[in-house]
Amino acid sequence: MPDISPVSTPAESHATVVSALRKLRGHATLGDVIAATGLPDQEAEQSLKGLLERYRGHLDVSDSGDLLYRFDPRLIERDREPFGVRFRRVAWAAFKTGFKICTAAMLVVYFVVFVAIVIALAFANRDDEGFGGGGLGLGDLFLIHWLLGGRGWDRRSLYYGDAHARRLPKNARPPFYKKVFAFIFGPEEPQPSQLQKDRSVLQLIRARRGVLAAPELIEHAGLAIDQASQEMGRLTGAYGGDPKVSEGGEVVYAFPGLMKSAHGRVRAREPKPAWMRLEYRKKLTGNSTGSNVGIGAMNGFNLVAASALGIMPTINAASLGVALDPLIVWGLGVVPATFSGLFFLVPALRAVALRGENRRRLRRNVRRLLLGLVYARSVGTVRWVAVSDAVRHVTRALKGWRVDPATISAELERLAAEFDADVEKGDDGYRYRFGRIREAFVEAELVRRQLRLEDQRLGPVVYATSDTAAEASQRDIDAFDRELARAEVDVAGYVPSPTRVGYEEDFEVIMDAAPAARSGPRRPQPRRPRSLRSPPRWR
Repeated sequence: MPDISPVSTPAESHATVVSALRKLRGHATLGDVIAATGLPDQEAEQSLKGLLERYRGHLDVSDSGDLLYRFDPRLIERDREPFGVRFRRVAWAAFKTGFKICTAAMLVVYFVVFVAIVIALAFANRDDEGFGGGGLGLGDLFLIHWLLGGRGWDRRSLYYGDAHARRLPKNARPPFYKKVFAFIFGPEEPQPSQLQKDRSVLQLIRARRGVLAAPELIEHAGLAIDQASQEMGRLTGAYGGDPKVSEGGEVVYAFPGLMKSAHGRVRAREPKPAWMRLEYRKKLTGNSTGSNVGIGAMNGFNLVAASALGIMPTINAASLGVALDPLIVWGLGVVPATFSGLFFLVPALRAVALRGENRRRLRRNVRRLLLGLVYARSVGTVRWVAVSDAVRHVTRALKGWRVDPATISAELERLAAEFDADVEKGDDGYRYRFGRIREAFVEAELVRRQLRLEDQRLGPVVYATSDTAAEASQRDIDAFDRELARAEVDVAGYVPSPTRVGYEEDFEVIMDAAPAARSGPRRPQPRRPRSLRSPPRWR
């Protein structure tokens, strides 16, 4: 028997396609990949879609309507970070973890120690009765309770700032050490996973009846057009999407699997667009003014006390040629002074970086607001967007921000370049028309009407793990009856009459193939029944 090689696994197919893409410098059509790997059509296409999810890449469409898979020539993974970025992130996380371990404890402990020393020095000439009680008193228990916070706070909960904490019950307010961490490193921010971030996009796809174009994703997420193309490629690989080229040449992505539901017709509410999800101005600590003043006063007292009780005596003793006890020098001077200095230095450095971050947030908010104006004009009756209209629209929406009109104009120009907008100069300045946005929406809607993915229905259940033997047997009988009824109706044209007989050798089929092709009109062939034709493939 001939040696039949085993079918390649998905991992092997992916590796083969990756190797081929490296040779093709990351740019290839489906035909290029098939020719370079020898994989079947469907297997190569599935591998390419899977690679779109894993590696940085997107889809292009040619004038002829063909799809071009375009990856970075180095085939960089989407979530891969450069070594420098990764090193800085790990180093900063390690520093934060180590600093947090001793922050609250050292702040409170040194504050208590220095207060005790100051009181002891103030009453040095008096009877020190009442200072030597020893043991753990009610004051110490109150201090520990205040440091750790109320019993209602979940220790694993993040502290988003005082504005969020005020909404909680009084017995569930954040503990003191959380506010100390926020004073140094800022309020904690949630880090949603990719699956969590995809939920709103999947909701958008379902609301748009299973079909989405890149400009529609931009409407939702506010991404740049290149980022949106990359993201659509990832979504295609992750959620079984199929790129289609509309009659107008627009790349539209269909997700038929997302439109099938066990509860009948899929109905989903559209998520909020980008201009309804502006970014807040990032705060330095997130604490209330009283908390910041209290924490800063405690640390300031520690810094002054460490200088007065440890640093200055050490300097004076050194000038006199006297050596102090190292425990005093380091325990009451160097360590608390260094710690208190870092306690103020880290927020000061963050304040500088925070101004840059808030400027970037402002630009992103300006872009999102301009997207709202541009999209509304593009799909409405008024198609042109003047610079003056954009400035009025953005400044009205961003009342709490200081927005420079030049920033708005520059962002509008950037949008016009991304979408290849038409521009003309009028009496009141430049104005733009974003025809590509309207075309993308129209093409996506035409594809929706053509595919009608929302009308998909689940077929009859043919197997269930909860079936008994009798129920499973009955399901098999019902399924056989349905197939038999379908065959009786649909396959009759495939069976010629039994009264027509003749002889033919196998080699005669080959010999007669060429003359038959050159002879006159061919004999009519039986029409293939509709139900047995190959089902349409989503492309």
